[in-house]
Amino acid sequence: MMAKRTARLLGSLLWPLLALLACATIWSLTIARANVEWERANAAVTKDAGAYAKAYEQYVTRSVGQMDQVTMQLKHSWEHSRNPRLIEDLKRDGMFTDSAYVAVSIVDRQGVVRSSTQAATGAPNLAHTRLFAHHRDNISSALRVGVLPGELAYSQEVVLFTRRLDTADDGFDGVVVLVVDARYFTSFVGPAALGEHGIVALVGADTRLRIEQRGDGTMADGGAASILPHSAATWRGASGVQLVQGDAGFADGIGRVLGWRQSSAYPLVALVGLSHRDAVAGAQLYWQEGRTTAILASVCLLLVGSLAAAFSARAAARLREQDEVRNAYRTATESANDGFYMVAAMRDRQGRIVDFRIVDCNERGAFFYGMQRDELVGTRLSLIDSGLFGEQLLSTYRKAMEHGFHEDDRRMPSDNRLNIRWGHRRIVRVGNGLAVTLQDVSERKAHEAQLERLANEDSLTGLPNRHWMLEFMPRAIDKARASGTGFAILFIDLDEFKQVNDSQGHAVGDQLLQAAGRRLSALLRPTDHVVRFGGDEFIVLLDPYDGDPQVAAIAARIVAAFNDPFAIADDAQAVGASVGISVFPRDGADAETLIKHSDIAMYAGKSDGKGQFRFFDPALSATLKSKARLKHGLLEAIEREQFTLYYQPRVDTHTGELLSMEALLRWRHPALGMVSPAEFIPLAEASGLILRIGEMVIDMACAQLAAWQRAGARVVPVSINVSPKQFKRGGVKHQLTAALHRHGVAAALLEVEITESAMMGDQDEIIAELAAIRSLGVKLHVDDFGTGYSSLSQLQRLRMDVLKVDRAFTAELGTSREGRVFFQAIVSMAHALEMSVVAEGVETEQQLDILRALKCNEVQGYFIARPMPADDMQVMMERRFLLQPVETMDA
Repeated sequence: MMAKRTARLLGSLLWPLLALLACATIWSLTIARANVEWERANAAVTKDAGAYAKAYEQYVTRSVGQMDQVTMQLKHSWEHSRNPRLIEDLKRDGMFTDSAYVAVSIVDRQGVVRSSTQAATGAPNLAHTRLFAHHRDNISSALRVGVLPGELAYSQEVVLFTRRLDTADDGFDGVVVLVVDARYFTSFVGPAALGEHGIVALVGADTRLRIEQRGDGTMADGGAASILPHSAATWRGASGVQLVQGDAGFADGIGRVLGWRQSSAYPLVALVGLSHRDAVAGAQLYWQEGRTTAILASVCLLLVGSLAAAFSARAAARLREQDEVRNAYRTATESANDGFYMVAAMRDRQGRIVDFRIVDCNERGAFFYGMQRDELVGTRLSLIDSGLFGEQLLSTYRKAMEHGFHEDDRRMPSDNRLNIRWGHRRIVRVGNGLAVTLQDVSERKAHEAQLERLANEDSLTGLPNRHWMLEFMPRAIDKARASGTGFAILFIDLDEFKQVNDSQGHAVGDQLLQAAGRRLSALLRPTDHVVRFGGDEFIVLLDPYDGDPQVAAIAARIVAAFNDPFAIADDAQAVGASVGISVFPRDGADAETLIKHSDIAMYAGKSDGKGQFRFFDPALSATLKSKARLKHGLLEAIEREQFTLYYQPRVDTHTGELLSMEALLRWRHPALGMVSPAEFIPLAEASGLILRIGEMVIDMACAQLAAWQRAGARVVPVSINVSPKQFKRGGVKHQLTAALHRHGVAAALLEVEITESAMMGDQDEIIAELAAIRSLGVKLHVDDFGTGYSSLSQLQRLRMDVLKVDRAFTAELGTSREGRVFFQAIVSMAHALEMSVVAEGVETEQQLDILRALKCNEVQGYFIARPMPADDMQVMMERRFLLQPVETMDA
């Protein structure tokens, strides 16, 4: 009896204990799976925020790039026409009709609106605004993105684009102002993608610009209505993703996963915020449903456990089997939107699994296979369609039976019978079978593929873009390094593209870029890659690389192909191609270095003449760095007075008497020593510093003349060179007047030398400027005569005093009859125009004798004296006669 009671007691206790254990298992699985769903939701929203921010940054960069091109076109049109109705005429011709353009204006140097898409009357003066002062005080003509000054106000949120206008001599001439509706930059994604509490925002990296649009469509411009975190440190760094919530988070108190990315081309940051609560709502619902199911299951299990205590061991075994079926059923039916299947393993006599039979499924699961539930249940897996899945599906199920669990994302075969393209599978072993859950993730996968395509494809040409190139290059480098091979980078820049784009319009320019991409692709092998790197720049990656001769042949083929015009808009557009080449691993071990070196090679080739290719040479980089150092040091040289004047005498050809001297500028660099004018004068011309240097030379020459006079020297006139840019800008007369007055020097002691090229242009203006200089009593010289474009009639009208013949013609004296005849013609012409003639570059006695015979008035060159410092020149002035007179030589 005691044994029976003990057996009954054990029997009555065993099933409740098992029920409690099953409940604990169910709750553990429910909590674990809820945590997995929670982590999955967090990972998904983090990935989406990063992907949206990345795509939004590219959208912003392209959109701002369009505004960059518009303001650059307006700058070019204004600076070449000064048309007071420029904007009105462009609007009349169909530009700026898009509602995104709130206002487009040209503001002159006094801050007054000269031309605008809006009525200019009543427009505020912008001269005292910060944006106007910024452009007036900075010579940079780069695009500036910011917010409206207080003097301007519009009914909607806007973004302000401005660009400096320059005069012909790089002086300040006003500002291009472009006011654009902020929605143009925030309409990147719709409310359906962002969600009700989502937000996209555009923030200035170095300005107060803050524009935001929320999922409900409302806008804010960074004022009191803004909900963005106050501190910009929240989105510090080039890119990132983080959950922002709490006191330092969004003003509306909603926690968001914030993704940000700085623009690759402009000082802007693209922000995308996705509601964290909305993102994890599915996981929260999953937990609530799982909890409800677990409660119901627990109640059922405890009830079953209580009832099972009264049954025999055979009934208990039957209940255990039924419990396994119920557990499998619950595992497979976690979501009503998912397909579920219960499959039983079919084994041979040795116990090996040879197939699976579908013992149950829901309608959703049957729909995925294009079948009805009654058709699918009872079917062997291998007979559904052996050509659809083959052995792969059976192999996966066998592994799930072996390990107890399998989960993956699966791309379904391309078959019209299937109603699913991508599925997320979760397979769990239950007894001698499997519980399979299949979730349709096709839409999410398509969205991910679309984002990846937008990030890696150039929208205009359809070619891979810069982002793709920078992502692909490390893999190409690793592959080449592992195989011991190499590859070549061809950096291609379209010659004369800007001229076509400016003259024919951006539509023609875009078609030309598309045609150029197609032509490049047609010239290459299937293994090569063509990338639009930006603007009118393309990059070709040649892989495999078979040596420099092969690369040279391809580069020559590209140059030759681009010599043929492009048929665009019923017209032939002629552009060429300049190609720079770098080779891995010879010219660099990483993508940045290889691209930079190919760019250097391209520019070096273009500087020697467009339409050619060149391999990278380390000497090219050194030359560019040297020029950059010199350019940077020019301003410092002016401020620290590193420039000095040397003087070269000019003497009477027959008497040998010192009549005057030419002031020649020298730069004594503290580290590089004496820098040749041939090196720094072109850099000064290009940078605009030649204007300050020219004015400085006038002052230095006058100061030296005054110093010589105080020392009691027998002073002769000094001639100074005026650059073409300095002369064309005007104001030379005022500079001369001020310097002569400041140092107390007579005007007759100063002479001005002007090259022929400086006198090309409006003849009336040139004559007026020369007359103003001559009115001071300053003589005028035509410098380097014969190298420019002067005509006899032009010289006659300009009434110059002295004609200096270039050293190239002096060098021909004594070497050819034609050289003497040509020089004689110049002397005769100058004397007929009552001009004195100076021969430059006299280096031999034979040249001097010929010049005396030709009645040349003065000579200058190494045969008489080299350029010398001021102290040595003072000795020459005391000596006075630097050549032996003709009469003395004849005696």
